[in-house]
Amino acid sequence: MDKLLIQGGTPLSGEIAISGAKNAALPILCASLLSSEPLHLTNVPRLKDITTMLRLLVQMGVEVEDLGADGLVLNSRGLDNPLAPYDMVKTMRAAILVLGPLLARHGEARVSLPGGCAIGARPVEQHIKGLQAMGAELHVEHGYIHATAAAGQRGLSGARIFTDMVTVTGTENLMMAAVLAKGESIIENAAREPEVVDLANCLVSMGAQIAGAGTDKIRIQGVRRLHGATHAIMADRIETGTYLCAAAATGGHIRLTNTSAAYLDAVVDKLFDAGCEVRSERAAITLQAPARLKAVSIRTSPYPAFPTDMQAQFMAINCVAEGSAVIRETIFENRFMHAVELIRLGADIKIDASNAMVTGVDHLDGATVMATDLRASASLVIAGLVAQGETQIERIYHLDRGYERIEEKLGQLGAKVRRLR
Repeated sequence: MDKLLIQGGTPLSGEIAISGAKNAALPILCASLLSSEPLHLTNVPRLKDITTMLRLLVQMGVEVEDLGADGLVLNSRGLDNPLAPYDMVKTMRAAILVLGPLLARHGEARVSLPGGCAIGARPVEQHIKGLQAMGAELHVEHGYIHATAAAGQRGLSGARIFTDMVTVTGTENLMMAAVLAKGESIIENAAREPEVVDLANCLVSMGAQIAGAGTDKIRIQGVRRLHGATHAIMADRIETGTYLCAAAATGGHIRLTNTSAAYLDAVVDKLFDAGCEVRSERAAITLQAPARLKAVSIRTSPYPAFPTDMQAQFMAINCVAEGSAVIRETIFENRFMHAVELIRLGADIKIDASNAMVTGVDHLDGATVMATDLRASASLVIAGLVAQGETQIERIYHLDRGYERIEEKLGQLGAKVRRLR
């Protein structure tokens, strides 16, 4: 397995471009299943999860044309194998997003229960309950979800769906199923994340009728068919926040382009509280770190509150900040696994159930640590950048799932980072 070797102690400085959002690109790739006409996507990040999803779609019969810098063209006219096998989806929870589109257009699907990061239970019951309300027949057997419905508007029917919990992938799956269902669907307690809005924008460009995306109530009027379209994937707000945290922790000054602070209010507010100067432009963000950060407490909650995907990065910057702070994780019950690895670097962290008390120390010391999930990996990179001496991060395949060319981008900012193969 690849490893990252980081020589810490260098403040980040310079400018880099932020990639397209993984969490927007994955459902939008699945949206290609809803039409027999080509879907042209630009600003698609080159990540392991994207490669896995494309392989999955190809084995279903989707044609994929790679245009390089001009993006990808997906054509599902030859869709003939509505199967998502375990060996292709065991590392990627987003594979569940093929379920709704396959049912809506093809009338059947057999999808392995998904894997992904081991950060806690992320049940698919909300997906199943919503699709059943729309008339699908689903059952789980031998680790697979088996689903059937007549293809097109002969099958799924519009329904009023209230999810018991806010679920991003659940909202996306049900929205994609509803666009080809007969009649009106209403999704209540819907996820409000920007990635949900980006998917809705793509679907609308394909001819879907969707209102309310970005609120907790989404209305979809089903149409008989969708057509081809061109869509640019939104910027990755979590990648943006991660590089901002890396600059803050190292005392740096960076400018991030091809991104926006519009979806990062909660993160930017906390960086202000930590003492950073953050300036927003139309498509760029600049951060100047203070001489020393101030510790900031956070509580994760669904959008627009503080994102769980930024919790680990803020734990890393609190490790070297002045004072103490409490981090409360309310989304996933097993998302403090990075704390043990940060302690190996000299951090002062005490865990009590879903709360972590972090007291800043004068410095961290480089050591060998192990990444346990995607965002935990990012926290270890940030800690390694600020630690004295050399830090080796093992199992960085997690990083490659969500950060495009991370060692190259960090190198452009002056960091001393190299990949060991």
